Amino acid sequence: MYAIIRDGGRQFKVELGTEIQIDYRENLEGGAEFVFDDVLACRTDKELLIGQPTLDVVVKGVVAESLTKGPKLYIQKFRRRKTLRRRTGHRQKYVTIKVTQIGEEKIPETKAEAVPEESK
Repeated sequence: MYAIIRDGGRQFKVELGTEIQIDYRENLEGGAEFVFDDVLACRTDKELLIGQPTLDVVVKGVVAESLTKGPKLYIQKFRRRKTLRRRTGHRQKYVTIKVTQIGEEKIPETKAEAVPEESK
């Protein structure tokens, strides 16, 4: 059983127990539960479900590590025959999530009931 989910403009193929790194979110701490709503496809033992564009299925995970850092990337700007030489760096922050459950149905959101207009 596996699912293909979308998060942060990227797609991940996840199975039970898979650890993935997603972009850092401040409100996530170690052991917190995280839910992926954008499930594009889900393969069960019997069938393959493909969403158009998404399915009514969620994938749940637990935060394994609250903060990890990616590799250091250097950006250099250079102008020839000038004295402009600039070097900066960037290090992306990630949250590591371990997938614990695949294939639970979404709970429909309850909307406020419309109040019927009175007849005049």
